[in-house]
Amino acid sequence: MASFGHAPLILASASPRRRDLLAQIGIVPARIAPTDIDETRRRDESPRALAERLAREKAAACDADGFVLAADTVVALGTRNLEKAEDAAEAEAFLRLLSGRSHQCITGIAVKAPDGRLQSRTVLARVRMKRLTDQEIAAYVASGEWQGKAGGYGIQGMAGAFITHINGSYTAIVGLPLYETKSLLEGMGWRG
Repeated sequence: MASFGHAPLILASASPRRRDLLAQIGIVPARIAPTDIDETRRRDESPRALAERLAREKAAACDADGFVLAADTVVALGTRNLEKAEDAAEAEAFLRLLSGRSHQCITGIAVKAPDGRLQSRTVLARVRMKRLTDQEIAAYVASGEWQGKAGGYGIQGMAGAFITHINGSYTAIVGLPLYETKSLLEGMGWRG
């Protein structure tokens, strides 16, 4: 394997949450280079396969010298994907669906090495949400915290008070599983 362990790390994501998570473990990307890909779910594609495919496609689409890190988080209720809510009405509908139920947060991560090798994996966390009142849903939707978040909520904010149980990686729910991300980067030869 070529020696390029100190090549820069490029984060192929505009998510401030992913940057903040990386900073928690002392990783600061040399550059932020979000990619624009078609995120449409393919027919009969499982939520897990979708998360991994999108992460891989984002990493592959980033034309940068260095290591490229990409991720995508999918919230699934059974086989139904709850994508980023497009408006307040959809955010409210998502919260009503999740209220009192368990769902999955699946984050796909992918790393592209400077020599073009690409590896990926997915991390799944199960999340149980308490039964929400109409007032809790209305207040959360009015807060605007749902914007830009898969499933119409962000566990790291006000919605953290709605969660009764987590089985799996908290950081995967936020958008970037730190243990798996660092392991994948190091396994690909990155030495930050």
